[in-house]
Amino acid sequence: MSASIVEQADGLPMPQRYWAILTIALGIIMAVVDGAIANVALPTIAGDLNASPAFSIWIVNGYQLAITISLLPLSSLGEIIGYRRVYLAGLLLFTLASLFCSLAHTLTLLTLARILQGFGAAGIMSVNAALVRFTYPRDQLGRGIGINAVVVAVSAAVGPTIAAGILAVASWPYLFAVNVPIGIAALALGSRYLPHTQPAAHAFDWQSAGLSAVAFGVGIAAIDSLGHGEPIATCLLECAVAVAAGATLLYRETHMSTPPLLPVDLLRIPVFALSIATSIASFCSQMLAFVALPFYLQSRFGYSAVQMGLLITPWPLAVAIAAPIAGRLVERYPAGLLGGIGLGVFALGLLTLAMLGERPTPSDVIWRMALAGFGFGLFQTPNNRTMIAAAPRERSGGASGMLGTARLLGQTMGAALVALLLGRYPVEGTQLSLFTGVGFALLGASLSLLRLSEKGARGAEHVRVHDAQRLKGE
Repeated sequence: MSASIVEQADGLPMPQRYWAILTIALGIIMAVVDGAIANVALPTIAGDLNASPAFSIWIVNGYQLAITISLLPLSSLGEIIGYRRVYLAGLLLFTLASLFCSLAHTLTLLTLARILQGFGAAGIMSVNAALVRFTYPRDQLGRGIGINAVVVAVSAAVGPTIAAGILAVASWPYLFAVNVPIGIAALALGSRYLPHTQPAAHAFDWQSAGLSAVAFGVGIAAIDSLGHGEPIATCLLECAVAVAAGATLLYRETHMSTPPLLPVDLLRIPVFALSIATSIASFCSQMLAFVALPFYLQSRFGYSAVQMGLLITPWPLAVAIAAPIAGRLVERYPAGLLGGIGLGVFALGLLTLAMLGERPTPSDVIWRMALAGFGFGLFQTPNNRTMIAAAPRERSGGASGMLGTARLLGQTMGAALVALLLGRYPVEGTQLSLFTGVGFALLGASLSLLRLSEKGARGAEHVRVHDAQRLKGE
């Protein structure tokens, strides 16, 4: 067996492993934080560039749309040319686009730079979980996924705080310029320490990539349009286009002999399909809470922006505590059980937040935030590890892409539901959003517990046997 295959099977040696995970973390931090800071800075940027709110929203939408349409194609490309190459190319594009964002002096130029930045972020996010799989030994994969989960959760939560801090001492271009030195450092580390993986022999499927971009891009746009009260005819047209593209893609993917771009082959594994469904439900619940809570705390209880930031902080801190613990527990206990317990605790935290009394003290809010965050952290690591480990190693890119797509789809659904509820129920909408989040969290818990069934266990075991036979043959 060659040295490269041994490395792929057993992870990277020390200290290369630590440098590799640091590189992966830096890329994720930039990609996730940049998705959050633009929301906070949008009014400031729009005012400085003399842009209307309707047009300035493309600073945010362009970034998200670029990620949406390219996540799965880039994860497939990573399987073909190597995850390391896609990740480093994404880092390079993201860093250069960040520089262009900081230099943009018109809304059009900034929007174009943000779209490029989104494609770079997709390169980072599409293969990061696959790289973690080849960085850590198999018996420590849960710990690696746990660190990844902490980085994603904390980055998303502190993004607005970072934006507010930078805007307090500097102008908005520095929100993007700060990525440049970090990106250069990550590129230098990644080119030396990221793992090399064996490329696949099949060619890239451009037709499927185009259909995937249309199906997911227009589909998520339809969900967003519905949530923001766009004309029903527009929503129906977008849904029709997305469904037609998705059906064509699905037919094409199920009639190909090569590994599909849309990993329908992985969705045939019960434990993988249940993990994807659990992820969508959980991230929908999380986004319902993330979007609704600031309005809830401000309009219902009169907290200021600074107070809200402090009161929400226990959530990401609890995630940061729970995720590594869950990463170790999943090496001993079933992921379905841990995920079910975690989402049950998460649902309880959201329920207690939704039922706050008329005059809650800060401590009343803090322990509820911590409870919700701890529950989500306990769920996320086992679920992500199951998705990555359930796939054969040569399909790690597809599993990584589906992980990111499930998160993005769930978050989009959650944000759209909040917009819909706030539009229909201006007074009670925030509380109803939290109750809806409880429902989705309980749905996710139920789906997670279904993985304890014999059928799900057989699916996971089938994949493990397939993987072991392939490695033995090599």
